[in-house]
Amino acid sequence: MSIATEESRLHATLKEVFGFSVFREHQELAVRSIIENKDTLMLLPTGGGKSLCYQLPAIIKEGVTVVVSPLLALMYDQVSALKVMGIKAESLSSMQSEAEVQRIHKELIEQKIKLLYVSPERMATRGFIELLQELKINTFVIDEAHCISEWGHEFRDDYRKLSSIRSTFPHVCIAAFTATATQKVKSDIINQLHLNDPVLIKAAAFRSNITIRAKNREGNGQKQLLALIQQKHGESGIVYAFSRKETEEVSRFLNANGVVSRAYHAGMSTDERTSVHKAFMDDTLQVVVATVAFGMGIDKSNIRFVIHTSMPKSIENYYQEIGRAGRDGLEAQTLLLYSMSDVVNRKSLIEKNDGGSEYKRVALQQLNDSIRFASGEVCRHKGIAAYFGDKIDDCVGVCDNCLEAGSFQIVDISVESQKFLSALHKTGQSFGTHYVIDVLRGSESQKVLSAQHDKLSVYGIGRDRSKQEWLSIANRLIEIEGLFQADFGVVKITEKGVAILKGAEKVTLKETTLNPPKVAIKSETPHNKEMQTPEFEALRGVRSRLALEEKVPAYVIFSDKTLLEMSQKLPETKEGMLAISGIGIVKYDKYGEQFLDVCRALSKEKAGV
Repeated sequence: MSIATEESRLHATLKEVFGFSVFREHQELAVRSIIENKDTLMLLPTGGGKSLCYQLPAIIKEGVTVVVSPLLALMYDQVSALKVMGIKAESLSSMQSEAEVQRIHKELIEQKIKLLYVSPERMATRGFIELLQELKINTFVIDEAHCISEWGHEFRDDYRKLSSIRSTFPHVCIAAFTATATQKVKSDIINQLHLNDPVLIKAAAFRSNITIRAKNREGNGQKQLLALIQQKHGESGIVYAFSRKETEEVSRFLNANGVVSRAYHAGMSTDERTSVHKAFMDDTLQVVVATVAFGMGIDKSNIRFVIHTSMPKSIENYYQEIGRAGRDGLEAQTLLLYSMSDVVNRKSLIEKNDGGSEYKRVALQQLNDSIRFASGEVCRHKGIAAYFGDKIDDCVGVCDNCLEAGSFQIVDISVESQKFLSALHKTGQSFGTHYVIDVLRGSESQKVLSAQHDKLSVYGIGRDRSKQEWLSIANRLIEIEGLFQADFGVVKITEKGVAILKGAEKVTLKETTLNPPKVAIKSETPHNKEMQTPEFEALRGVRSRLALEEKVPAYVIFSDKTLLEMSQKLPETKEGMLAISGIGIVKYDKYGEQFLDVCRALSKEKAGV
């Protein structure tokens, strides 16, 4: 095939099948690399369009592309989306009947399938490898490739076995994809998969359409998260909770307050989890309250908010989870509610883990990074990018620290810090922050009085500050490593803390942390308003009906972004419909006329005809 012909076919496929006139940043380089059979490692934030980077080459190249994916639900959703676009794709799983498996095997041998999705467990079976050796494999795609690295946040033993792909299929290119990888994880992916001089494509860890906020949790945080959800006008979102018990409690609270919600966790049966997943994907369930068990199984483009009710165990986990919001490119909100009690819970889980000392050291370091991120004062996006080795400018408007930059000043809290450290020292460093604060504020609790800590010189010297303010000061001391939390929530003074106590080091804090201003969460963006119009709702109704008929998630028909553009332009011709981003000739032939009929009717209605 000539260069000109290949170029023409590349862009024709992009428009006709995927409905896009141009590639997003970094996509074309990845597509060309895979078409040229080069090993490729792509690090692209969730929502950056990774799937297209291997799906488009799979259509163009001869043979079949084998995609290794970690979850059955994710495979099902992606295969459904490909079939809607007219691409012959299948998945193999333990849930299928023997007859279904044999049908797929037959179609593979007959070269009727372009993309085959499988689990890493299936890739480890001899029978499946023998089947693949009979086929013309053009590419192996390793999705969520960070799972292969023991330094990654979602390490899986079964991913390690993928190392044998190179020796078994030495002449087939391997393309690995992930949204989150530190330098160490990136190197491990390359080594474990034996990538040969891979083309490395890395986008900065920055999602400009996601507003990131982190706030001290007030009580159990339920009122705070409800405030955000109620501002989203029925739009889809995920709440990540710390435990199975909390998912149930938060879900009951939301339902009692008019938010359609269900819990999702590993303790539920497969049928229960499948039911929740399907309802969420079909847009009949607004909010899922989940443990990280909900994880990678979500491929839904119109999630408008992600809330964490506690400190995440690592920045990698956090970034992966918030990355599920706004995958269609429209604006989305995230909110992290945290307390230093979360640190105690996280440390307890780390200590109970069967991992060795190196695992525990890395896990504690990751937790400390999360603490610094949550309580930090720098641009949230800049902090995340720096963690992954990227340098970006301040986001200027899509994180709380930048939004509130003009409404706070840095204040010196060295004296308050010395008071706290002194009280901690005089009480024997045998208590948690709340008890030390009780002593500082002159509590007359039985615990304080029986320990005779009301006789100490520090008793009552902190009555001028509220309990929340003292908690903010204690959190700041933990953040800058003037304190560390030992077992059972007990806090201890570090070497740096001694220096602060002696006046050798200063401690500063944002004034808004002590007296938080009432900064409203941005709820009415232009896109929010436009998705509440009669035009958008009418088109969404058509999409919901078609999704129900085809038994696919609604976004597979058309994304919210595509519907939004359609509702604004109300095309009345085939040409007008094909000019909308996300609509190619394949989808137009399946659905175009039904949407055109509604657009024409809406246009007449607006014109008063």
